[in-house]
Amino acid sequence: MSALFPLPAYRARYRAQQTALLLQSLVTHQLLRVVLGMRIVPNDAALAEVRRRYFALLQRDLANVEVGVYPRDLLFQMPIGDYARKLPMLMRDLPRVFSRSRRGDFKDLPSEVSLEDYPPYFRRNFHWQTDGYLSRRSAELYDLGVELLFLGTADIMRRQVIPPMVRFAAEQGLTRPRILDVACGTGRTLSQIARALPNAKLYGLDLSPYYVRQAGECLTSLDDVSLVADNAEAMPFSDGWFDIVTCTYLFHELPRNARRNVLAEIRRVLKPGGLVVLEDSAQQEDSGAVAFFLEQFSAEFHEPFYRDYLEDDLASVAREVGFDSVVSEPCYVAKLVTANKARAPALAV
Repeated sequence: MSALFPLPAYRARYRAQQTALLLQSLVTHQLLRVVLGMRIVPNDAALAEVRRRYFALLQRDLANVEVGVYPRDLLFQMPIGDYARKLPMLMRDLPRVFSRSRRGDFKDLPSEVSLEDYPPYFRRNFHWQTDGYLSRRSAELYDLGVELLFLGTADIMRRQVIPPMVRFAAEQGLTRPRILDVACGTGRTLSQIARALPNAKLYGLDLSPYYVRQAGECLTSLDDVSLVADNAEAMPFSDGWFDIVTCTYLFHELPRNARRNVLAEIRRVLKPGGLVVLEDSAQQEDSGAVAFFLEQFSAEFHEPFYRDYLEDDLASVAREVGFDSVVSEPCYVAKLVTANKARAPALAV
């Protein structure tokens, strides 16, 4: 890859790719604003700050490649052809999404699904998306929708969980770490982790069996990955089984008590000294001028627990359930939180 794309060329190619994705996403955003009647316009400070953070994220992604944290081909792994084929399907579905939004019908879910199998907070169509998280069609369209929502940066933000994982594995001398991705969705995060840590034994857990099936299709090229459809509040894993646990974009969709239950379960299944890497939306205390976009997201999309999440600092919750060495840092419109499970104290002799 490096022979094909010397440094200036691959940077130019990357910038061109992201510019094309940005423009396509902005067109989609404008369409949404017109159809949904979104009239509130961000102020200049909010726009300037989100632009600054956007370009800082792209630079961070390039820097991670240049210091060897993950391979260069991850910059170009987005399945553009697949997304192009699915775009007409997504656009045809938008009238149903708009109608559901206008009606405020968050309970419009597939009639054949047994909702009693899921916790109450999950029995809704987050983002007004058709079928919520409870159909194959939803799982097939999810990644494309998220990329458009985040201006072509969804995969970039997902892979920002990788650098602390790579550093930790090297520091601990882990030649074959066990890694769990909680709320693994369609497997996009796991697929990128596998490229950076090819010797890892990977596990994924998600509450939606439809998304777990989609993840299985995404990860067919991997020999060593185990996926399970289950509730992160009561994981079917032994105590202290994993070296590393990661979780991307789950906590803002959980009520307050469930956030704590999931973090406590993550701590339980981690080995003493193990690492957790969380990525989720920025919150009130670290959002700065981008707070405008966070508040609009809650108002315009069906995210019933998001406003509470904005005030429920994720790093503080991690400390509350017993994690040590908690570090939080901003990442575009998201935040990264890393922490460790304390090792048991040595017994006195």
